[in-house]
Amino acid sequence: MPADISQLLAQAQRAQQSGQFDRARAHLEAVIEIDSEQPAARNALGLFALDGDDARAAVTHFEIACKRDPKAPPLWLNLARAHRQLGDSDAERKALERVLEIDQRDLLALIRLAELHERLGEETMAATRWGAVIALSSGMTERSPEFDQLLDHASRYVRSQVHKLSDAVGQSLGKSLSEASSRDRRRMQAAADHWLGRRTIYANQCEGGLHYPFLPADEFFDRDHFPWFERLEAATPEILGELTALLGERDPGLTPYIEMAPGTPPSKWSTLDKSLDWGAFHLWKEGERVDENCARAPKTTALVESLPLCRIEGRAPAVFFSILKAGSHIPPHTGVTNVRSIVHLPLIVPGDCAFRVGGETREWRLGEAFAFDDTIEHEAWNRSDRDRAVLIIDTWNPHLSDHEREMVCRFYEAADRQRGLL
Repeated sequence: MPADISQLLAQAQRAQQSGQFDRARAHLEAVIEIDSEQPAARNALGLFALDGDDARAAVTHFEIACKRDPKAPPLWLNLARAHRQLGDSDAERKALERVLEIDQRDLLALIRLAELHERLGEETMAATRWGAVIALSSGMTERSPEFDQLLDHASRYVRSQVHKLSDAVGQSLGKSLSEASSRDRRRMQAAADHWLGRRTIYANQCEGGLHYPFLPADEFFDRDHFPWFERLEAATPEILGELTALLGERDPGLTPYIEMAPGTPPSKWSTLDKSLDWGAFHLWKEGERVDENCARAPKTTALVESLPLCRIEGRAPAVFFSILKAGSHIPPHTGVTNVRSIVHLPLIVPGDCAFRVGGETREWRLGEAFAFDDTIEHEAWNRSDRDRAVLIIDTWNPHLSDHEREMVCRFYEAADRQRGLL
């Protein structure tokens, strides 16, 4: 930049800062006499024109500046502002889109485009732009109250459009969903909810265990995979009777489900460590039959032994009465392998108790069994004033063939023998 132009621009800036606006304009005009397209001078004169309500003159200055320096987003933003004052929405849109061609993450351009789409009734595009504004702002640590108000408006607008879209999808799918099987309806609903941003699709997380690939990562398995559920559910009164008798004894034989080794660092399990807030009465533990406990619940034991349990020497099944005390919470966690499915038979179910697996939350219902994949994040809570009790049973993942189950057992047998566990 020539020295005389630099000097005039500096003088214009000092004059403007001291409130001498006429003198500042005079310096800027002097720059234009030397270089008619000088972008800094044209931009400054355009801003003066906007302050004077002369948007047409401002457009002229900004267009010249943008032509000379087309990679400068502030110039295009100012041009968009001038077109907005003139009510020229198409020209404003083009100027703002030029900014995004330079930087798709330009926050001010996204805000102005969102406002433009909203003014024009372009609801889908407005929601898309507001969504981008929300995403870009998520990492901002310092925000003004005015900006927080703008983000609140953006969030409310996006939610309103999601509701409209949800209604439209619901109307379109209504008849098909009502005619679908429970399995198909659940999967389609989950797909739609994920697309609408209302739920997350979770994947298997096998913490330190065997992850068997290519199995469906289904949160709750379809009942059709477990034809023996009806027999299990029919035995609910007898199973509940044995549990009630156990809990009525002076020493029910419950043990803490969580028992961490001494010196274990604090974790999400610390509050449940060695606590009967989550207690268990084991019939089988790590594949071993607990004869003493089985003798105290013979009818339950006989039924369980007739079921297709996941049997892996030294590892599975686990079969136990799970007692969650009133007011207790089992934190989000995942299991160690997806070769099994975990069955719950609810036995004592006070109100305000629920179980979440991935993106789906269910309430336990007395005598209604379900099976889930415990390598998908899950948690349980009992917010009532009574204890909750379920019978938990390890069975095989229904998507494994009989031959695969045999191979899994052989794998663990070899691995455990090599590690000296067998």
